[in-house]
Amino acid sequence: MEKVEHRAVIKFLTKEGNNAKEIYERMVAVYTDTAPSYATVARWNKEFRPGRESLEDDPHPGRPSDVTTDDNVAHVERMILENRRVKVEEIERELGISHGSVCKIIHENLAMTKVSARWVPRNLTPHDRLQRRQSSEELLLLYNQDPAEFESRIVTGDETWVHHWDPETKLESMAWKHKGSPTPIKFRTQPSAGKIMATIFWGCKGVLMLDYAPRGRTITSQYYAEELARLKECIRQKRRGKLSRGVVLLHDNAPVHKARVAQAALRECGFEELNHPPYSPDLAPSDYFLFRHLKAALRGRRFEDDEDVQHAVQEWIEQQSGDLWLSGIRSLRDKWHKGIEVEGGYIEK
Repeated sequence: MEKVEHRAVIKFLTKEGNNAKEIYERMVAVYTDTAPSYATVARWNKEFRPGRESLEDDPHPGRPSDVTTDDNVAHVERMILENRRVKVEEIERELGISHGSVCKIIHENLAMTKVSARWVPRNLTPHDRLQRRQSSEELLLLYNQDPAEFESRIVTGDETWVHHWDPETKLESMAWKHKGSPTPIKFRTQPSAGKIMATIFWGCKGVLMLDYAPRGRTITSQYYAEELARLKECIRQKRRGKLSRGVVLLHDNAPVHKARVAQAALRECGFEELNHPPYSPDLAPSDYFLFRHLKAALRGRRFEDDEDVQHAVQEWIEQQSGDLWLSGIRSLRDKWHKGIEVEGGYIEK
């Protein structure tokens, strides 16, 4: 109905003697965002000038509309299954039917869409997948025995770089515009060289310890062992009774975390270590949850120095409600469920 209405207006204004530009400007003034494009106005203005009266589209010449036969649908499906990257144009040439008919078969009859490949951290071997599935089963069983108790005991943490400036992604820079307005442009940029290494340990009630490695200092197993000792003291001060109930630590199996000195420190602190399979950032809540939210909040902001970055991180942490931290811990249950469902494969965000 909207198309017919627009065409009626174009017809009327054309009969008044207006040209395409004048008609377009008047329609944008009235219809704003829903106004037809200039190309549409110009095409119908050209049609109505010689005296055309009909507002309907002309019948399309060519093949009849019954080309979506069972044979054609089966043929298209066979071509796609043989080559998942086959182009619509190739199917057109093979079957001798129109582009629109091929698209209709693919989207409506076969309910298929074409998507880009998803980046994953590693090409998992059968052994890797088995480890991930078994770990998910083991941890989900442990969680389900007493969810509230498990959530109260778990502590998770990891290290991450925080840049003085991290440019917005293309998705984050999306902005509204009028139909006739030019599309905004965005220059390709890289994160700043200035950055700090932050280590954050947290649980269902918030951050337990926030640590920054001194500039030029490498995170070694000895340094991590010292962090674990500081973490124990922070828990004692911030969460009375948590140490006596027993802390279960979930961290990834980076070499510095698995080194002998770090493992000795973990035992000395009295922490129980949860099984975390190799190459599994999608099962580490700091990676897939906390750091993603933190960096999204800081992205696009420029900081003068390390102190400014630290202040921004601290400010963001203090602004978060208790629901954020609890939902981050509870998300593990869903991740482990999905890890079992996909037989140890990577889990989509």
